[in-house]
Amino acid sequence: MLPSTNTLNGGALAPIIIGSLIFSVVAIIFSAVVYWRIFSKAGYSGAMGLLMFIPIANIVVLCILAFGEWPIYRELNSAPTDMTL
Repeated sequence: MLPSTNTLNGGALAPIIIGSLIFSVVAIIFSAVVYWRIFSKAGYSGAMGLLMFIPIANIVVLCILAFGEWPIYRELNSAPTDMTL
């Protein structure tokens, strides 16, 4: 009788699964920090970056970021300029 090839060696698969999970968690945290910084620098609340992880909201928020007027520019345009020499 031939040995079965359908058995799965869990001992060999565990490090791959654990490594994938660790990599995924690190990638998600890194993405959250990057989105937080982008939205903060644009003048929005950094927490808006967390909306990038919600499937339909990410497209809406990205369009707001791309086509809307950023609050930082509104603040710069409304600031008085005293450029007298």
